[in-house]
Amino acid sequence: MEVYRTDFDNTRKDDGSPVTLADTAAEAVILPGLRALTPDIPVVSEEEHSAGDSPEAVGNRFWLVDPLDGTREFLKRNDEFTVNIGLVEDNIPIFGVLYAPALDLMYAATLQNGATLIAGDEPERAISCRMPPEDGLDVLVSRSHSVNERLEKYLVDKTVRSRIPQGSALKFGRLAEGIADIYPRFGPTCEWDTGAGHAIVLAAGGSLTRIDGGVFDYGKKPKYLNPGFVAFGRR
Repeated sequence: MEVYRTDFDNTRKDDGSPVTLADTAAEAVILPGLRALTPDIPVVSEEEHSAGDSPEAVGNRFWLVDPLDGTREFLKRNDEFTVNIGLVEDNIPIFGVLYAPALDLMYAATLQNGATLIAGDEPERAISCRMPPEDGLDVLVSRSHSVNERLEKYLVDKTVRSRIPQGSALKFGRLAEGIADIYPRFGPTCEWDTGAGHAIVLAAGGSLTRIDGGVFDYGKKPKYLNPGFVAFGRR
């Protein structure tokens, strides 16, 4: 947030995606904290990975960290960016924290205890995915890719009530708190983009699969690239 309030600059990584001082500064806070808390659990974090510094092996339990998800939203100053911290165990995200600092929204979850939301100064409250309304689905779409050919093809046989544009991994939180029903994603993502949000959706009673309905797995070295996916509320 200190960076966000300034006239900051951004650079481009090798893959063309933007990065700011906030990305690296947030990572410099999060990673030492995680490593002190759980020294035996490897951490895969976006900026370290981009710099060629990832664990050689992650085993069956590892952290996924995106210190600033939605850098494009950060650059647009629309407040829809998040900090994502997720824990994967035996190929399932079992714990997640998704924080939107500019909106002061903190989603958190464990599979054992469910999902919660702290909004501003309000007390922490339990959240859960909803059953779809009878008059159609509310669909979460990317602000950058709200209309594209693959999305239109996927939705053609579904009754859509509305489309809700939303930036970053905040879409997972919105799904988990029951304000939408489905989040299809066809563009490229990495595991640190999805781990925390996936955990929160699962804990809230939702699900996430590959586009073809297959299992959405983790630990896909060396690039940790995800296939397209669909996150659902209750079905």
